[in-house]
This record gives sequence, C-alpha cells and structure tokens, in this order.
Amino acid sequence: MHLLSPELEAYLHEIVPPRDELFTELEEIAEERNFPAIGPLVGRLLYLIVKISGARQVFELGSGFGYSAMWIASALPEDGQVICSEYSKENAELGLSFLDRARLRQKVLYEVGDALEVFRRYPGPFDMVFCDIDKHQYPQALELAVPKIKKGGLFVADNVLWSGRVADLDDHSEATEGIRRFNEMTHHNPQLFTSIVPLRDGVSISLKM
Repeated sequence: MHLLSPELEAYLHEIVPPRDELFTELEEIAEERNFPAIGPLVGRLLYLIVKISGARQVFELGSGFGYSAMWIASALPEDGQVICSEYSKENAELGLSFLDRARLRQKVLYEVGDALEVFRRYPGPFDMVFCDIDKHQYPQALELAVPKIKKGGLFVADNVLWSGRVADLDDHSEATEGIRRFNEMTHHNPQLFTSIVPLRDGVSISLKM
C-alpha cells in the first residue's frame, strides 16, 4: 500500500536537488542490499528538524550503515554529536567509513550492540532521539526515551504508518501491533505533542512539553 500515489511519490523525488555523491552511493548500497534506508525525502526532513530545533545532542536508535546519521550530523553544529547504535559491526564500520569521507566523523559516536541496551547506558539529556529499530520495540523505546529528552526536545520515529498496515484490522503481527501501540502512546502522553507526517512510510514527530 502506497501512502502517496506513485505519481506523487515520483514527483517528490523529481524536485529534490541532487545529493552529495556520498548520499547517492549509500542509496545505491541500500537498494542493492534491499536495506530499508529512510531515503532522501525523510533525510531532508530529518535535516530540517535538527536545524529548526537547534539540536546538539542526538541519539539514534538503529543506525544501519549511517545514512540517516549522515543527514543528522550534516545538520548539527560543530560541537554537536549524534550517538549511533547498530547491532551489526559490519554496518557500523561501513557507516564510519562514509562519515570519515564526509568529514563528519568528529560529530558521530558509533556504538555496536542492541540499540535499547546501548541507550540504557546513556543518561542524557538529549535534544532529540530518532527511532528506527525493530517495530515491536517502539513502545519500549519511547518509555526509555521520554525521561532522557530535554523539555522542548523531540522524539522522531520512522515507519509509523507501516505501509498502511496500521489501518488493516486483520493485521495483528507483532510489528504492526507495536507500531499501533506506539502511536497511541505518543498521542496520549500528556508530556508529548505529536503529529505524523505521511511521507514515505510515515514519520512521527513528538515534542516534549
């Protein structure tokens, strides 16, 4: 199920300016490996969110090989930092190699291991947390993150419309139920003000009040 019509999706990609060659190379790797990278539309949204919010300290739950981290790091000020968490050592090493080439390595700390376990080791506070881990873990990630986010900080999550499966009443898979529960939590937590942007696979933006 497409959140946008194929024609609108194609239009949005057509008007996006050409990316730096490193972004393009990572996009090609993602396509070759069938890896669900956020892509340039959500990448640009992340960049914008970081810039507008003035975030300096960011934690990324689930970093893959650094595509989203590169967008985030590009938007951070010189003294900013994004802490990446990735279970695969191979992915982390690939991500670091691209960040080195992009001259952004000084803004990034890559931790190898289970994202939630890594996150537990960091007390915060964070200006922003970006979540892109296994979908059944989203509710747990939110519970862990809210106390660690500064007032006025953000919790941003990808895939919150889950290719439309959240609206399929016959879909009770662990991932879909996890996303549904997460969306309910973000919209009913009195500490958060949340809106979902129906871009690509749905991006949730929650402001900690």
